This record gives sequence, C-alpha cells and structure tokens, in this order.
Amino acid sequence: MSEVTAFEPPPSAASAALHPRRPQLLAVGVMIWLGSEFMFFSGLFAAFFTIRANAQPHWPPPGIKLDTYQALIFTVVLLASSPTMQFGVWAIERGERNKARAWIIASFLLGAAFIGNQIYEWRTLPFSVSTNAYGSLFYIMSGLHGLHVILGLLAMIAMLARMSGPRGDVGETAVYQAISYYWHFVDIVWIGLFSALFLLS
Repeated sequence: MSEVTAFEPPPSAASAALHPRRPQLLAVGVMIWLGSEFMFFSGLFAAFFTIRANAQPHWPPPGIKLDTYQALIFTVVLLASSPTMQFGVWAIERGERNKARAWIIASFLLGAAFIGNQIYEWRTLPFSVSTNAYGSLFYIMSGLHGLHVILGLLAMIAMLARMSGPRGDVGETAVYQAISYYWHFVDIVWIGLFSALFLLS
C-alpha cells in the first residue's frame, strides 16, 4: 500500500527573499557584540557601586542636585520606543513595509526626544565632570549611554534609507531585527543607569 504524502507548494521567491528561514548570521553577530557591551556596562556599574560604598554616608556629595521627575518622564519616553520598535519588527516580518517604516520613525522620534533632554540636562546641571567622583561617574555613564542611543538613531536612519524603495531586499528583515536587538539592549541598560544615578543616589 503506497504512502500518500501531502504536497505543499514552495514559497514564492519574494517571500523567501524577504523572510529567509535559515539562522541569520547578522543576528548572531549582534548578540555576541551585545554580550561584550553588557560586560562593558557591568564594569561601569561595578565602579559606581564600589565608589558609592566607599563614599558613605555622604553620597552623592553636597551640591549634587538632579531633577528626578524630569528624568523619569524621559525614561518613560525612551522605554516607549522599545514597543514601537518591536511592532515594526512584526510588521516587516509580515511584509508590511509601510507600517514598519512608520514604527521605526516613531522609535526614532522617541529616542531623539530622550537625547534632546539629556543635552538640556547636561547644560543645566549644577556640577561638572570634574566636580567630584559622582560628577565624573554621572557624565561618563550617562554620556556613554547617550552615545549608544545616538548610534541607534543613526542605524534607524540608515534603515529608513534602505527601505525607501518600493521593494525589499534579501537582508532587509534581518537588519531590522538586528537594530531592534540593539535598541532593546540600550533601553534595558538605561533602566539600570537611571536606577543607579537617580534613584539610588
């Protein structure tokens, strides 16, 4: 008795090009790189808590004044860009490129608002990088994170330029996903930085 097998037609060339099923080397590479970035920020946190422990009971030193409420508002703004980025990933995986572009624009605007507030904050803080140990840690840690946010914004601009044509290309979805991994990482790191620099101080 012969065995009957179901026949499934192969996916279209366009679908296969936009949504390749094999593991993406770009995603693997980005995850490895983010692992090294995690170790880098872990070193900064270790330095912060070591200096904070040795400086007790006066931490932060006198003269340090931060606007925690304003920082909290823009923390929410930055964290809101993670869902918008993920919505964009799901859209491009479904082939909805117009929606994916709209979501990445939304993520860009939220991230840019965060950077705008950080620039304003740096210009109005009553202390500088050389005032004391806390000032040095604050500017170094928030500045390095801000640099990572700017790099993410530049990646979004490059992604929008890549998606400007009417059709996608083979690696478009993979690049979009890789940018989302990086952006989620940036947002998660800021939760730790905000907690250390504003709440635990």
